[in-house]
Formats: sequence, C-alpha cells, structure tokens
Amino acid sequence: MDHAISQTATSASSTRIVDVLVPVALNQTYSYRVPREMTLKPGDVVCVPLGPREVVAVVWAENANPDPRLHNRLKDVGEKLDVPPLRPELRSLVDWVANYTLSARGMVLRMALRMGENLGPERMRLGVRLVGAPPQRLTPARRRLIEVLSDGLLHGKSEAAREAGVSSGVVDGLIDEGTLAVEAMPPPLAPPAPDPAFAQPDFSSQQRAAVDAMRALAANGTFHVALLDGVTGSGKTEVYFEAIAEVIRRGKQCLILMPEIALTGQFLDRFAQRFGVRPLEWHSELTPRTRQRNWAAISAGEATVVVGARSALFMPYADLGLIIVDEEHDQAYKQDDGAHYHARDMAVVRAHIAKIPIVLASATPSVESEVNARKGRYQRVALPSRFGGQHMPHIEAIDLRRAPPPRGRFISPPLAEQVQFAIEKHEQALLFLNRRGYAPLTLCRACGHRFSCTICDAWLVDHRFRQRLVCHHCGFSMPRPNICPHCQAEESLAAIGPGVERLQEEAAALFPNARTMVLSSDLITSIETMRSELNEIAEGRVDIIIGTQLVAKGHNFPRLNLVGVVDADLGLGNGDPRAAERTFQLLNQVIGRAGREQGRGVGFLQTHQPEHPVMKALVASDREAFYASEIEQRERTGYPPFGRLASLIISAGDRPTAEGFARKLAAIAPIDERIQVLGPAEAPLAVIKGRYRFRILVKSLRNVDLSEYLREWLAAGPKTKGNLKLEVDVDPQSFL
Repeated sequence: MDHAISQTATSASSTRIVDVLVPVALNQTYSYRVPREMTLKPGDVVCVPLGPREVVAVVWAENANPDPRLHNRLKDVGEKLDVPPLRPELRSLVDWVANYTLSARGMVLRMALRMGENLGPERMRLGVRLVGAPPQRLTPARRRLIEVLSDGLLHGKSEAAREAGVSSGVVDGLIDEGTLAVEAMPPPLAPPAPDPAFAQPDFSSQQRAAVDAMRALAANGTFHVALLDGVTGSGKTEVYFEAIAEVIRRGKQCLILMPEIALTGQFLDRFAQRFGVRPLEWHSELTPRTRQRNWAAISAGEATVVVGARSALFMPYADLGLIIVDEEHDQAYKQDDGAHYHARDMAVVRAHIAKIPIVLASATPSVESEVNARKGRYQRVALPSRFGGQHMPHIEAIDLRRAPPPRGRFISPPLAEQVQFAIEKHEQALLFLNRRGYAPLTLCRACGHRFSCTICDAWLVDHRFRQRLVCHHCGFSMPRPNICPHCQAEESLAAIGPGVERLQEEAAALFPNARTMVLSSDLITSIETMRSELNEIAEGRVDIIIGTQLVAKGHNFPRLNLVGVVDADLGLGNGDPRAAERTFQLLNQVIGRAGREQGRGVGFLQTHQPEHPVMKALVASDREAFYASEIEQRERTGYPPFGRLASLIISAGDRPTAEGFARKLAAIAPIDERIQVLGPAEAPLAVIKGRYRFRILVKSLRNVDLSEYLREWLAAGPKTKGNLKLEVDVDPQSFL
C-alpha cells in the first residue's frame, strides 16, 4: 500500500504542470499537464481542451506546486501551435489592463489572439495550370476558363473561376479531363518593408525643429511621451513620419493607432508617398485570411509598420520600437464593449512596459494630455502655424437670435449667402451637423404622438433615404409608416429638428445647380465606398458637402474654404462633464478642414449662445483661454485629470430588479473619506435594448487606487443572477 502511494507521488512529481490563460470571460488560469514529448515555456500559444471543445490559449506560468489531489483530474495540453510565443511585455500588458479596468484577463487576452482557430501555419492553397489539350466537349464556360488560363501560369482556383465567370464545377471538370493540373500555390511574399529614404520631404524651419525632436525621441529608444501639438494643416503627419523613419532604420516595428481606420485612405496614400509602400492594416473589416496573414507577419516581425484601430494595440509585435496615437483626443479610442479600456491611455502603459517612446498627436489635445504637458510629464513638440504659410481659418459666430433661418429651415440667411459666394468662386463648402439621419425626432402633427424605440429609452430618427425610422442606440428600425399608430391620421408625420438628409434637401432647394454629397456613417456601406466618396470630394467633383463627425477627422480637401456649423450648441447642454471639451475639439477640427491648400478658410458657427466660453474661444482663436478655464474648472470640481471616476451600470430586464440590486450594492460601499459614491440614479438613457439601467458614479482623489477599492467592494457585494448585469467602466468617457 505504502509502495503504491509513493509510486503515485513519484509519478505526479515527474509530471510537468503549466497554468494556461484561456481567452474566455474568466480571470483565472487553468492547470494542464504537459505531455512528455512537448517542450513548453510561458508565452507559448497552445490548444487545450476546455469542456467539450478545444480552444487556443496561452501558457501563462509554470506551476511548480500543483495540488496533488488534482493530479488525476488534469487534462493534457493538446498541441503547441507553430507561432511565435507572446512576449513578456504583451503578457504584462494583458495583466495590467485586466487589473486596472476590472475586466476578465481572458477577455483582454482574446484581443491579442484575434485569430482564434485560424492561428498557426496558413493552410495550403491550391492553384490550377493549363497543361493538356482542350476536351472534346467544349462548352462556352470551359472555353472562357481555358482562355483565362492560356498564359500557362499558375492561377488560384477560385480566382480563375471568378475571372472566367464560371462555377468551381467547371474547373473540376477540366481537371478530370486532364486539361488542367492542380498544384500547390507558393506562400505569399512577406510585405515589402517601407524605405525610410524613399522620399524625404522639405520641411519649413518651424517643422525642422519638430522633426529633430521626433528623430531624437525615436533614436533614444527609452520610454518617453511626446505630445505633438500642431494646428490643423501644420503637417503633424509628415513630422511624425520622421520618427517612424528613424525606428525603421533601427530595424524595429512601429504601431500607428487611428481613431477610425475606415477613414485612413488619404493617410495610407501619404504614407506610401513618403516610404514607397503602404503600411500593414489591422482592423475589423479585414477578411479572415488577411487577418491571419497580417497577424503572422506582425508576430514574426515581418510587418515593419502597422496602422490600426484600437485592437491593434494588443497585437503580438516581435520588436515594437515606437507607438504613435493620431488624433489622441478622439472619443473613439474608448472601448465600451467587453473590456472597457481607453486605447490612448493603454498605449502609454504598453510603451512604459516595453520601455519605448510614444507620440500623441492632436490639434486639440485632451485636457488630460494638456495638463501632463503643462506639468512637464510629457514633452510638448509644437507646430503653431500651418505648412506653406496658409492662414488658420477666420471664424465668425452667427447669432441665431438675431438672424434666424426661415420657418422650417435650418440654414440662416448670412450662412446661405456665404455658401453662394463660395460656389460662385468654384470653391467647396461644408455644412456640418453632428446628427445623422433626416431628423432627430418624428411626431404626428394631428395628435402629437412621438415615435420612440420599442426596446430603448430613445426617440426614433427619421432616415428619409432609407425610408425607415431608426434607433441610434440599439439599431432597431422600422418602415416609416403612412398612418399614425396612435390616432390613425394619414400622412401626418412631421420631422422635428435637422438631420444631414434634411439639410441636403434644403441645400438642393437653396442652391439648385450645386452638386451635393452627404457623408454620414449611416450611409457608408464599406470602407471602399467611403474612400471613393472622399476621393470625389478631394478631386473637386462635389460643391457642397453635408457631413457629420465623419468629416471632422484627418481629411484634406484642397478646394474646401468654407465650413458652416449648422447647430454649434449641440452637445453643450447634456450634463456631460466633458461636453465643453468635446464641443471645442469637434468644432475646431471640423473648421480646420477649411483653407488648408489655397485661399483663406472661413468658419461660421450658427449659435443661440455666442457668449458661451467655447464659442468665444473659437471666434477669438484663443485656445489658451479655453484650456485655462476648462482646467481651472476641472481642478476646482475634482474631475479628471485632477480626480478619478468610475461608472457602475446595473441593468436588468425589469426596473425593480435593476434598481433593487443597485441600492443593495450602493448600501455596502466601503467608507473612505477620499471617495464619493453618488447614486444609484436612473441612467440618462434609462432603457437600452429592453434593459432598464441604473448608474452609480464613483469619484475619488487622484492618488487613490480606485481599481482596488472597486475590486474589494464588488467582491463583498451581492452577486448578479439571472439577467442582471453589472458593467464597470473605469475612466468613463460617456455619461449616458
């Protein structure tokens, strides 16, 4: 008996155990046995059994002291995948982000393993080549296919069928006849490396100082944050390209984060003009095969420069040497699904862990970055004037109390007059409205019935082009009815307030000979469509652009010299502590599209409150005054960056369940004089997708470990059951 026990103990001690992190919504690792023939180390990507399925996971640590009682219940690691291991720097980032945001580590890891089951060597692709005589039975389809393959080269099977306009069955038939032979396609070539000496630009004396700072930053190669603070049109992109060139010369990789990758067509072209090739892209619109190939190129170090959206931050770079965060102030960097993280802030964390430099670029820095630059934590690299001597746009406020538009219209007479002048001068005009659709509210003229979402606490927006009423919060939509469902009145629906589609109707009536185009995320079907429409504008084939936030970011329209902001007050009165900052940034960015290449740009702000500090700062081009007043107010009230915030959203299928849980949770919040727990209160959007929402806002001093406070509180709090859901958002950007 004793002999049997000691044998079991010896066998258990000779078995190697590793802890594996699985990309699912769990925080802990699982222990697995390592088969004798397998060599594993932390960071290796493996397949492991999890319940009834096999999943891709990562070895997180050795387990030198496994629980002996679990020995016979442990499963073996299935296989080690033939991909580079996740480096310690990326594994540390996963742990850091999960700890800070209170997200499950598995969900953060999932962003680094975006390929899932597609990881590993790319499967062999088969091609076909013309090798034999045509068959006796030669149909038109077969003839077309033989014509396509008549060059004798190896063609991808599906590509050949597509080019000939035939089915794969026609290809298989000719293979059976011996006319075509099947061969393995050679693996695709690695993407060509950008050439840092391809086309070095001429810089102005002011830009040269910034370029020298960028090159020194990249050459230094240690953790350092620089805020590239340049007005719109100052050439920030060309300046930080020189930091990228320095990193390429040193044989390292560079990541460029952009807020919306769909808008980067012009950026990719500018990159190719400077470096000879386009950078590798990483975003959700890539096909699975391209994602697999790009992931492999990034992890093998073959992708020198990667441009991507938020998720590109978590890619397994082989030797990352520099991170650029373009438009660092943009709200799109905040991820609000799954792990709630801010990509700009986590990019700074990754740079710190990897001990590499990072550049944050913006014409209107976030208040957080501005404060860090003023306190000397970030190096400010300034570009205070436009490239080529172009002037900044002249900005005027149109007081809608004195010059209102005609009844039922939204373009005031002074703005209409200026747009007409621009068209006569063969220049472009942009009418900007931060609202999609035809109108933000639809009601019945007969009974006053308002059309609201059936599963959200929001009004339905009329989209006249699509003939539908749409909820912008949950995506619900319904056909636009001809009869009021409340009073049965016919053709009584009225659109209240402006949307971009309604503005286009008004512009067409005011300027019948002008060519108009609406740019709105609702009307964009693909990245290709978006890029082609932006090209049309850049080439001057549009006179009046009517656009939402989509037009505010990073575009260069050579003939655009006039921007009219139709409702400059929108967003100022919603109780959001960041409302003034966002409005200032957005309007500054959109007016900055004007006058970038020829002529003097001019911006008009239609407003009911020209005396508001944001409007006064914009009209006076006094950025310093805006930041000074905003920073002073944040410091006085203890809002970020002088204090910290976290938002707890409790939601359930019915109101009493959500409210009851929220009250129980708030009642047991630990007492700490440095921390305020506000609420629970009904969220401003109280119902989304049929779920009732309550919010608890937690506010603390800057030096408090708010994540740890929340962790201890939630561990002691009631547990969610059934359809109850608790979401934690540390550093919230949205207050809806």
